[in-house]
Amino acid sequence: MDFNSSISQILDTARWAPSGDNTQPWRFEVVQPNRLVVHGFDTRDHCVYDLDGHPSQISLGALLETIDIAASTHGLAVNATRIAGAPETRPQFELDFRESKSAIASPLAAVIEKRSVQRRALSTRPLTETERQRLSEAVGPGHRVHWLEGLGMRARAAKLMFHSAKLRLTIREAYEVHRDIIEWHAQFSKEKVPDQALGASPPTLVLMRQVMKSWGRVQAFNRFLAGTWAPRIELDLLPGLACAAHFLICAQNPATTLDDYVAAGRATQRFWLTATLLGLQLQPEVTPLVFTRYARNRLPFSKSPDAMPRAERVAARLTALVGRENADHAVFMGRIGAGHAAKARSIRRDLESLMHGPSR
Repeated sequence: MDFNSSISQILDTARWAPSGDNTQPWRFEVVQPNRLVVHGFDTRDHCVYDLDGHPSQISLGALLETIDIAASTHGLAVNATRIAGAPETRPQFELDFRESKSAIASPLAAVIEKRSVQRRALSTRPLTETERQRLSEAVGPGHRVHWLEGLGMRARAAKLMFHSAKLRLTIREAYEVHRDIIEWHAQFSKEKVPDQALGASPPTLVLMRQVMKSWGRVQAFNRFLAGTWAPRIELDLLPGLACAAHFLICAQNPATTLDDYVAAGRATQRFWLTATLLGLQLQPEVTPLVFTRYARNRLPFSKSPDAMPRAERVAARLTALVGRENADHAVFMGRIGAGHAAKARSIRRDLESLMHGPSR
């Protein structure tokens, strides 16, 4: 077998794994024809949403699962081992590929590149029993899915997102993330999130472009023109109502270690790819989980004096919505429903630029 060719094709497919704000926190190093090292990193030092690097670790888990799925179409099995001694901020994984007569091509491989985020309105058609069962089974034995279905639960989840968005839109630390990750006047973006994929209407995008030119403008707009109302209604409240359901992916035991979050990423990617295979669309809703953890652990995350009290209110709303056990065990949250695939989306860096090297 030509391992070099197979691994190159596998990586070219696997680079489509999801990552927060399209950060793609991985680089690849082929050390032997059938051996690869994945060099991971996180963005905790400058991204308020990457609390303790856990969202980036979930992304790395999604990548490893995608590599497994892509490898199955080449008749290969993958043994992934985290390399001891690497710092948690820059974890490394050694992947050994071997031919396997028992390898069966995963049907999920067909939708790896099609999977994307849909931030616009989805159908309110309830999930069928088959859809719900397939999705619940996709996360595997180490995780479970908690569903929030029906108009009443969707409305409560939408209100949670509406209140979480107020915190997200009124702290400078979040503004700096949004400023840096949005690519304006774009339908696609290799390294950022194109503005046309945000789910905002053209007039709202025009306003956002002007307001987000400086933190001073954001503060003035929020203070004197009720600036958070329009984006919160358009990007959080209405989409939260316009879907089939919201959901939480929960670990059997609360995730605490890097390996726990990598496992969560694997489960989340199987769930998301299964949704895509079923013709469903999905949007992550992880900020309430992040703000809840900041509040529960009393971890400072903003210079704004209002940030922690607002995070505590988000935590209280999340707990009231899903219960304390589900809130403590949740590793991912989102909304789901039937609908058209997004016309604008983040794409990925070329494989060559993702190869490990001194300048990358």
